[in-house]
Amino acid sequence: MAKVTLDLMHDASEIVHYDTAGIPLYIRTGSLDHYPDKRALCHWHEDIEFIRILKGRMNYSINGKKILLNENDCLMVNAKQMHYGYSQNQQNCIFICILIHPGLLTANQLLKQKYFAPILDNSCLEYLHFRPQDALHHEMMAFLDQTMRRKEQAAPGYELEVAGSMLLMWSRLLSLPQMASQAPEARPDSDLTIQKDMVSFIYQNYAEKLTLDDIAAAGNVSRSKCCIIFKLYLQQSPIDFLNHYRLEVSCSLLKTTALRITQVATACGFNHHSYYSKIFMQNYGCTPNDFRKRHRAE
Repeated sequence: MAKVTLDLMHDASEIVHYDTAGIPLYIRTGSLDHYPDKRALCHWHEDIEFIRILKGRMNYSINGKKILLNENDCLMVNAKQMHYGYSQNQQNCIFICILIHPGLLTANQLLKQKYFAPILDNSCLEYLHFRPQDALHHEMMAFLDQTMRRKEQAAPGYELEVAGSMLLMWSRLLSLPQMASQAPEARPDSDLTIQKDMVSFIYQNYAEKLTLDDIAAAGNVSRSKCCIIFKLYLQQSPIDFLNHYRLEVSCSLLKTTALRITQVATACGFNHHSYYSKIFMQNYGCTPNDFRKRHRAE
């Protein structure tokens, strides 16, 4: 089973691999089973993200705020928010994930400034959660289901239909009080900025020998403050998060290269092969070599 990893920009924002190069649309069905420990890596991007739960439940974190998405719930995550989905009870969840870059919808500058910028730049509007009893839930669910069908059918010009439907959906969203109100002058969340800085540091330097002191220094905070921030936003210690990312990178190397296991471990920042094999087994239930064999068999 393929595991999910991230490609990252220099600031650790995600490089989204769109369905068609040059058309900023990502439309997929996903499963938490495809993520190590049923937990996605925290990430952020300039795209607007939509989630629709098809089966099961998913815990979701947006800038440290925790919500529970039940079956048939929908979620819109605003651009540039730090977010990830996970399962708190190790249960699988099947979901639709759709990413749309605002650039696909905002070619006209006046329309962009009038209808999009006030939302995309509103630091107080991190997400919208649509439950069956909420306004526009049915319309949002229908929009996401229709978008998924259009992608699956892939009729000529389906991307234009998706963009058109998104504009219609956006016009409906503007009727919501959360969207219509002016954003107050919000004080930047300094801890969130620090968290992004430390996560960016890990993503860019995971192959080096890193200590808790190094990670804390990237955020210009003490060791204890570093641990508190990681626990608040990611429910993991800094070192656990570092090792989680190293393991994900190692999975990619195991699948795509012929490097020896010891070389993979070293390339991902693990100094001791035995330790790498131990935590790999703890997280994936198999050895790195068995993981490679299984992937090749698939």
